[in-house]
Amino acid sequence: MTTTTSKSILKRGVLIAGAATLGIGLAAGIADGALKLDHRAFAQPIQLSGVQTQLPSFADIVEKVKPAVVSVRVKTQTVAAADEDGQGSLDDLPPQLRRFFRDFDEQRGGRQGRPQPRQGMAQGSGFFVSQDGYVVTNNHVVENAVDVQLVTDDGKTLAAKVVGTDPRTDLALLKVKDGGNFQYVQLASAKPRIGDWVLAVGNPFGLGGTVTAGIVSAQGRDIGSGPYDDYLQIDAPVNKGNSGGPTFNQQGQVVGVNTAIFSPSGGSVGIAFAIPSSTVEQVVDALKKDGSVARGFIGVQIQPVTSEVADAIGLKDAHGALVASAEKDGPAAKAGVKRGDTIVAVNGEQVKDARDLSRKIAKFAPGTKTNLTVWRDGHERQLSFEVGRQPAA
Repeated sequence: MTTTTSKSILKRGVLIAGAATLGIGLAAGIADGALKLDHRAFAQPIQLSGVQTQLPSFADIVEKVKPAVVSVRVKTQTVAAADEDGQGSLDDLPPQLRRFFRDFDEQRGGRQGRPQPRQGMAQGSGFFVSQDGYVVTNNHVVENAVDVQLVTDDGKTLAAKVVGTDPRTDLALLKVKDGGNFQYVQLASAKPRIGDWVLAVGNPFGLGGTVTAGIVSAQGRDIGSGPYDDYLQIDAPVNKGNSGGPTFNQQGQVVGVNTAIFSPSGGSVGIAFAIPSSTVEQVVDALKKDGSVARGFIGVQIQPVTSEVADAIGLKDAHGALVASAEKDGPAAKAGVKRGDTIVAVNGEQVKDARDLSRKIAKFAPGTKTNLTVWRDGHERQLSFEVGRQPAA
């Protein structure tokens, strides 16, 4: 499970700890008699005549979706650089010592600092999205995989292969090698609302088949992992090993793929992030078709439009993406986009901010003809251009 940490996170952790200390102090004051309570006020039980309270049960949903969730076990192999083994390069040595170490290495059968393969293990979660065995998980779960196995809810172990990965959204698509007839789940077509109940199912700490519940806490979160961040924030407990597992709505549809947590301690503190189903659907379709995701490219460096910038250039409100530079011979430059322009719409659809522009352009297939609306010298201008192909990361 990916853990998000930063100085700001640690500072918040200190503040929370400070609040807890104050709470203990208050409790001690009460115990010392600083606050006297009349216990007679609590002598009679509260009567709730005609009122029945019942907590929600998710048992029916769990019974429906749990068989489609799998644990993902991965053997990895990476090649370590020479200096990672503590050997370094001979070029780093003084000239008078290079010959000595070269002769020493040759006597021992070769350069000991030569990159050597490293074996490792990883584990996460995933879920079937088709009857014939396609499985969605996180890219970071299967990165550098040489062997992938899926463990189903009933304990069966299935060999799988990696069909394709998309590091930019941290998604991967797997396929069971021998095929079969598998129970699968569907991706939700609509975003959940903030406050909706959700269930997270996965393999935290290797404890497969674990179900937790919570609500959608926020939408559109940017956690700094890439230009397409648009995460759902949930408070269902998610931990290491939940990566790649699904978050379900109350209809048993997948609304997100769990991928990261916000935690100063490394464990769940009630803030987790899931890739929304709309992104998952788009990426999975591309990976199934081509094994990779081809995204549109405009070729500009962009900045946010603040209220001060909007006032300076004559926009009524702060929206759009300010062009800091246009790549020479790039799609935007060829269409006439210049430094200082503000891109305010794509195909007539308003651009909210710089991140929104990146997401909109990325959805177009390379070669697509489209239109940009730019704000220049106090007026809107329409520019036509052909979407380019985004370079590899």
